Amino acid sequence: MISEVLVSIKADMQRCVDGLSHELEGIRTGRASPVLVEDIMVDYHGALMPLKQLANITVPEPTLIAIQPWDRTVLRAVEKAILKSNIGLNPSNDGSIIRLAIPALNQERRIELAKMVGKRVEERKIALRNIRRDGVAKLKRMEKDKEISKDELDATLKKVEDLTDLFVAQAGDRGVAKEKEIKEL
Repeated sequence: MISEVLVSIKADMQRCVDGLSHELEGIRTGRASPVLVEDIMVDYHGALMPLKQLANITVPEPTLIAIQPWDRTVLRAVEKAILKSNIGLNPSNDGSIIRLAIPALNQERRIELAKMVGKRVEERKIALRNIRRDGVAKLKRMEKDKEISKDELDATLKKVEDLTDLFVAQAGDRGVAKEKEIKEL
């Protein structure tokens, strides 16, 4: 019973940190990455679909993203979606491929991006603490309902706290690494 709760808490925390990693990959650093555009929603014949389901996204050069839709009729819609997404890139359409040149970041934009990274990391740390709070509440209910003893509760609460510390540190490390990447380019 206790092990199930611990496994559930650990899995939720791992998903939270993995989600942060994916979110941070989508923050532009001056290097091209398909992650920057793959989740942009495109209006495809009346239905919103992520770009990655409509096109082949490649990085032929370190500062260029090439998007080749499987259906050429969707080129204009992809171009519009990129412009609406506010990622700060201007698409260049040659009739079959859309190219996105990734410009170098200026110092002001780097500071702005670093703040955004810090904010996202802090949001994830709060989410991790909320997962801890919910797990602790579940364990205390189990103790109250006489499913586990007070000693088991105390030992398990220590494990939950250790898990929380571990995942909060991981989230912080990923944020620091991303900020370093943003500032060094």
